[in-house]
Amino acid sequence: MPVYGFTLNGSDVTVDAPEDLPLLWALRDKLGVTGPKYGCGIDVCKACTSLLDGEAVRPCSVKVSTVEGREVTTIEGLADGDTLHPVQEAWLEQDVAQCGYCQPGQIMAAVDLLKRTSSPTDEDIRAIENVCRCGTYFRIRQAIESAAQKMS
Repeated sequence: MPVYGFTLNGSDVTVDAPEDLPLLWALRDKLGVTGPKYGCGIDVCKACTSLLDGEAVRPCSVKVSTVEGREVTTIEGLADGDTLHPVQEAWLEQDVAQCGYCQPGQIMAAVDLLKRTSSPTDEDIRAIENVCRCGTYFRIRQAIESAAQKMS
């Protein structure tokens, strides 16, 4: 079986896997990284959103073979030690999570958005399109706006 090497949350890792194995399963089943959640497996719900070379991707639809030599960041790699990322802080301050299942993907999508624009509009935030079954979209919007202020 082929072996693929990449940087995961700041550490070099290798994984032996078939080339067509979705990155999500390499992360969860082979590397024990459970922050990215399985929701749909077809890039619709976005519960697994993570960063690949700093940009949002859905590991359920990315083959592990395509991340060779690249940098993958999941929710586990977002904080700097005990210091939360401003988006994580805003999530707590706005009491966003209910069940929490989608929140790692929501947070990672928000991080990606705020890298691209420091003053997101409602339209920018709606364009994220991560699914939240609990319907906390109003608090998600508030948290993103709060994090944008913290980061600017």
